Amino acid sequence: MAKRVRDANLESRDARAKLKARGKPYFKSLDRGLHIGYRKGKKGGVWVCRRYRGAEKYAVESLGGADDKQDADGVVILDFYQAQNKARETAAVAREHERVAELGAPITVSDAIEAYFGIRERKEQKRGGRMKRDARSKLTKHVLDDNKLAATELNALTKDTLTKWRTSLSSKGLSGGSVRRIAVDFRAALNAAVKNNDSKLSASLPRIIRTALAPPEDEEEAVREAQVLADADIRRIIEAARQVDGKGDWGGDLDRLILVMAATGSRFSQLARVRVSDVQVAKSRISVPVSFKGKRRQGAPIHANVPVGEDVLAALRPAIAGRKGTDPLLLRPNWQRVGFNKHKKVGRGPWGDSAQLNKPWAAIIRATGLPSDLVPYCLRHSSIVRGLRAGLPINLVADLHNTSASMIERHYAAFIVDALDEIAARAVVPLTSPPPAPLRSVG
Repeated sequence: MAKRVRDANLESRDARAKLKARGKPYFKSLDRGLHIGYRKGKKGGVWVCRRYRGAEKYAVESLGGADDKQDADGVVILDFYQAQNKARETAAVAREHERVAELGAPITVSDAIEAYFGIRERKEQKRGGRMKRDARSKLTKHVLDDNKLAATELNALTKDTLTKWRTSLSSKGLSGGSVRRIAVDFRAALNAAVKNNDSKLSASLPRIIRTALAPPEDEEEAVREAQVLADADIRRIIEAARQVDGKGDWGGDLDRLILVMAATGSRFSQLARVRVSDVQVAKSRISVPVSFKGKRRQGAPIHANVPVGEDVLAALRPAIAGRKGTDPLLLRPNWQRVGFNKHKKVGRGPWGDSAQLNKPWAAIIRATGLPSDLVPYCLRHSSIVRGLRAGLPINLVADLHNTSASMIERHYAAFIVDALDEIAARAVVPLTSPPPAPLRSVG
């Protein structure tokens, strides 16, 4: 920590009251090339800092009001020592911006988003897929189409700028879930830019991104709890999926997808990669490929073996009969437009990205009468909580859902406590003999 500088003429309001009002600040040296100044006016004083820029040039910047008449709050009104700290912070930020400026053309938000699109496209191509259209379209609509934000240099981004942007999404009528998903994609794009251009970007940028775009912890917990459903509601969703499947001529494809999502609690992206041979009927389980999320440690399993019931296996038998083991298990009809609001089926193919589920899922939820803000991920949340309530070890629940025990403990702590209470209650046994039942005479 930098040493605090003392000055009898500046460090107290009584001492400053004796100074004459003048336009030229009263300066005190803090470090080499850095001074703190007190400019006294007729109605009060302000703190400034003076920084040497070389070639006999100085930059003078305002820091805040002096605590001449009001007590310091550390933000708008500063005492002498708070002003010293802010002067050093201001100088450090300015030096960082000057260093970055010397490295070349600044990177804008638009540059970061476009580069992120390229990174995602290359990753998906390696996996044999393509970038999710909804991520591209939403970032384009809510970030790139905002000309002022798109043109903003990354080093000029502030917490206030990003917080206001996130708030503006809600004012557009977007649901809380949509706001979170868009913010997650935007945060990923900015973090990728920081990772690939760290020498050109301010050292404070990662902290700004993290604090401004992360959802409030209490909001995230409340949303997750609202997405955990009772088993009866899960059955309503499965039954509604069967009805929507029939009315929409899905041929059982939609019904099977929703059933497997509910039974395994796996992510959509994982189930889209399940092969016919991954359905292990003899062992009553589905071998689900692990997610691409994060870095997989060497030697870690590449599948999670998830037990399923006979009802699920029975529903999957038509999808595996007579098919190659390498074929995708879950398919969907391909439709071709043949007129205004008219389509015809032209074969079937594998599921691509989760956006393909948006419309049928909305129809399913409408048919159930459940809250409209439920998302497909509710099936995963509910599956995790079901395992905890059944008394399964946290590590096993994590393995079955291809996540970590620490993630389960962090995000499902309330459900873990409830589950442990239930398990403890089931362990209670009577410890005193019941009184003998009175004999009744017969005859």
